[in-house]
Amino acid sequence: MFADRARIILRSGKGGDGHVSFRRELFVPDGGPDGGDGGKGGDVIFEVDTGLNTLADFRYRRKFSATDGEPGGKRRCHGADGKDIILRVPPGTVVKEAQSGQVIADMSGENTRQTILRGGRGGNGNMHYATATMQAPKYAQPGKDAKELEVILELKVIADVGLVGFPNVGKSTFLSRVTNARPKIANYHFTTLSPNLGVVDLDGGGFVIADIPGLIEGASEGVGLGHEFLRHIERTKIMIHIVDAASVEGRDPVEDIRKINAELAAYSDKLSEKPQVIAANKIDALFIEDGAENPIQRLKDEFEPEGIPVFPISAVTGKGVKELLYHVQSLLEKLPQDITVFEQEYDPELHLVDESLPFTVERSEEEEHTFLVEGPRIEKMLGYTNLESEKGFRFFQEFLKDNGILEQLENLGIEEGDTVRIYGLQFDYYK
Repeated sequence: MFADRARIILRSGKGGDGHVSFRRELFVPDGGPDGGDGGKGGDVIFEVDTGLNTLADFRYRRKFSATDGEPGGKRRCHGADGKDIILRVPPGTVVKEAQSGQVIADMSGENTRQTILRGGRGGNGNMHYATATMQAPKYAQPGKDAKELEVILELKVIADVGLVGFPNVGKSTFLSRVTNARPKIANYHFTTLSPNLGVVDLDGGGFVIADIPGLIEGASEGVGLGHEFLRHIERTKIMIHIVDAASVEGRDPVEDIRKINAELAAYSDKLSEKPQVIAANKIDALFIEDGAENPIQRLKDEFEPEGIPVFPISAVTGKGVKELLYHVQSLLEKLPQDITVFEQEYDPELHLVDESLPFTVERSEEEEHTFLVEGPRIEKMLGYTNLESEKGFRFFQEFLKDNGILEQLENLGIEEGDTVRIYGLQFDYYK
């Protein structure tokens, strides 16, 4: 089954924790800190695989994770980095943030490989925190947390020309005649349940054409399979409207064109602005009674003043098809040759911020009901915070809470009235 949309969860690797250890060798009784750094967590990377044309690999697996970095070791040993996870997708895949629908990456054109989530940085070992006043630091930096993100993958077909039209107007027949594509063809609505791609070869060039499944009224609002298919024509440069000029099923071709254009405009203003060509199909079945209006002339009178040319064709016999294709090729030659690439709207690096804080919280071995808190950023924070002021002390409390220090104190069993000592600062703990 064709799969052009998937919802998955990505997780980068957590950075390895820094290590706390001290040099212990014969004749070196007071060796300094030698705890090594943790390894970096693995990245989540998307890579284009031109051999793929669906997102089927993501239908039955929901979560994709890189591996975590290993913690540092003693004797300044650096932890091993986590392994990246590389997700291979077909060209034209757009990665979107699931909640907002904003574009994270468009795997099209020259963008064949992109890192979506970076692994957490490894934490520094305690050897980095030795100072003149703290020569034996008992804390190390924890590795940065893994980042998790739910994304939607959408495959937006990369084609120069898109075929649009109501069901059963002959799009699949047309595509099979003008390209090497072999779509299934039958006489019932919604025959085509996935976009069919084909290459049109012409003297002096050619182009890629996509048969977009039949649209219905309300498609822009998601009625039927509208949203699933409209996305595939967002990249096309030109659209060919195929209509049943013979009204085999009693449809009005002029009304059909108006309805489809209304759906395109409702879905995206850019779609309605793309150049269009009308293919008045099934002229082999066209019978005009004496005195009756010619439906081909009616289409021309209605749309050619708007700059939309009309070509009478028969997808069955091939009549008029070559003239239509050469006209489309001439239009394409006048348009920019670059592929439509969707700009990034959501950067996980900016939205998923994590700041790990190295600190230690422990019970005092010398004094009962006393807890000791140490860490380089805590010491620095105390240097610029005026705890005598109400605002400064409130900031200090929020700092302890936001960085998990109060939580660790509670985990160690601190009770109301116990003493907390942070460098030169001492205060009683109350909830």
